[in-house]
Amino acid sequence: MRYIIFFSVFLLFSCGNSSDQTSKNSSESQNLNETKRIIYFGDSLTAGYGLLDYEDAWPHVLTKRINAEGYSYKMTNAGVSGDTTSGGLGRLEWVLAEKPSIFVLELGANDMLRGISPTVTKENLRSMIRQIKSQYPNTKILLVGMYATPNMGKKYASAFNSLYPELAKEEAVPLVPFILEKVASIRKLNQKDGIHPTDVGHKLVADTVYPYLKPLLVK
Repeated sequence: MRYIIFFSVFLLFSCGNSSDQTSKNSSESQNLNETKRIIYFGDSLTAGYGLLDYEDAWPHVLTKRINAEGYSYKMTNAGVSGDTTSGGLGRLEWVLAEKPSIFVLELGANDMLRGISPTVTKENLRSMIRQIKSQYPNTKILLVGMYATPNMGKKYASAFNSLYPELAKEEAVPLVPFILEKVASIRKLNQKDGIHPTDVGHKLVADTVYPYLKPLLVK
């Protein structure tokens, strides 16, 4: 006990209150410790660009699904439309303040569309992964991959497409090979721009990510 107790009656009374308070504090601490958060960190694909309801974006769809299965996770959709890996690296520190249990890293598509060197993209992603590991060693990281569009040319596409599996292996993190696996080039699943999925497309993106995210979950 923190205080020196002089009277036996007061001692008994005080011990009872202290025990109750300790139990209460322990319970509150346990509840705080049990709060788990997933941060989805990405670009317009994560943000849900063009959707009428942002909760139709795949991070929201996916989190609702896993919680319906008995898990308990809060989520942060940290998707920013137009973001590059350089931009992501610049805002990472601010986002990490939420102390994620799981960090889903989906960036690189805008690097590719701008013709940024795959070497730069890879090193930016590596820096983010290492920063997360350094600040929160227990945080589980899921890297989400992208493929280059055909108009980028074979040489560029080869370098870009290989950076994600190489990085996942080098940094020992799981990888979703291609986030748009079930929706790319399917007109009815994409908006008029042919790039961003519709609400139905986002459900399929959630289906793509789900089997890679599930092994990282804890109850």
